[in-house]
Amino acid sequence: MRYRIHLEPDDNDTLLVTCPDLPEVTTFGQDEIDARFHAIDAIQTALQGRIAAKQEIPEPTDGDGEWIELGALIEAKIALYSLMRANQMTKADLARRLQWHPPSVDRLLNLDHDSRFQSIEMAFKALGKAMHVDVREHA
Repeated sequence: MRYRIHLEPDDNDTLLVTCPDLPEVTTFGQDEIDARFHAIDAIQTALQGRIAAKQEIPEPTDGDGEWIELGALIEAKIALYSLMRANQMTKADLARRLQWHPPSVDRLLNLDHDSRFQSIEMAFKALGKAMHVDVREHA
């Protein structure tokens, strides 16, 4: 999963970063590397905020520009959240299906938590889905 960002010079010799698919994302960096680092954090924070507010996670749109890769673990967590949302399933419902304590499900949907893929795979199975790994050429 990757989101497109725009980098543009700001008026104080920094780079302003925005994300067209997530209007709440606005950050900056001293240079391109710093701006991209802050962009990852800002995008993750925006996505976590949407999960906490039970809002839809927008699919990244195509277009020109810079891209921020979020990584496979975050992509899996977002896919799980989106599937739960599509099935109108709460975290408590999933916890009951898995026979887990609710905090364990909270951690699965926490983008900052280093969950195990095996746990996410179990959650998908509880929803009648299988998780697979897809390896592609780096864009």
